[in-house]
Amino acid sequence: MEMILEALSYNFIQRALLGGILISVTCSFLGVFLVLRNYALIGDGLAHINFATIAIALLLGFSPLMFSIPLTVGASFIIYKLNSSKKLEGDTAIALVSSTAVALGVIISSLASGFNIDLFSYLFGSILLITTTELYISMGVCATLIIIMVFYYNDLLSITYDEEFSTVIGINTKFLNNLTLIITAVAISIGIRLVGTMLISSLIVFPSATSIHLARSFKGMIFYSLGVGVTSIVVGILTSYVLDIPSGACIVMVNALLFAGSFLLKRNR
Repeated sequence: MEMILEALSYNFIQRALLGGILISVTCSFLGVFLVLRNYALIGDGLAHINFATIAIALLLGFSPLMFSIPLTVGASFIIYKLNSSKKLEGDTAIALVSSTAVALGVIISSLASGFNIDLFSYLFGSILLITTTELYISMGVCATLIIIMVFYYNDLLSITYDEEFSTVIGINTKFLNNLTLIITAVAISIGIRLVGTMLISSLIVFPSATSIHLARSFKGMIFYSLGVGVTSIVVGILTSYVLDIPSGACIVMVNALLFAGSFLLKRNR
């Protein structure tokens, strides 16, 4: 307890907790809709794409975050376009685009020199180094998502369960899909700072998958997902400080334990 109180007194821990909570709220919200629409792998796919954009940004000397966000947003539209063409399933489109991006990132990192250490930090996360700018962007993304949820909750719910029917009854599905893609891409670009390229999809998938075992309604699933996401961030960061282990991996392990607990609880019911 003494070490936890000591950790909470440091500014970098406070920034990490605040930034982590903001990103976890965003990813947990998005995860409910993405998981139910069988787009759970989009987080992993966009994370690999983001890896390539970060490699390019470091090579050119640009800000990784500012450079990668628009490119990742563009990649998310390409994935959605491939999927909506009905010629490729969603996971196939994600695999094609993300594998190409990873190959590009590896080639760039092997040809260039001087930024390999920075690139490594984006692979496995460095939430304790989150900057004030990244914190403000996280606040903006989280606030935007909450506003969207308030105004378009019924429409998003309808699209999640039956997109074709939603289009028939007059819901602007294209606009809402584009909006969801943009927020997802931005959240993943920031979330990579949290747990890294290799683990970012866990922030989207785990809270939603856990909430499925616990909730009895769609709204209940959202609240459970938020609770699991925030809990994993707080417990993960504080545990990583006390045990002196990587924060990103610790956050994912807390998520995994919560999922295992929810699975056992549902089975016992």
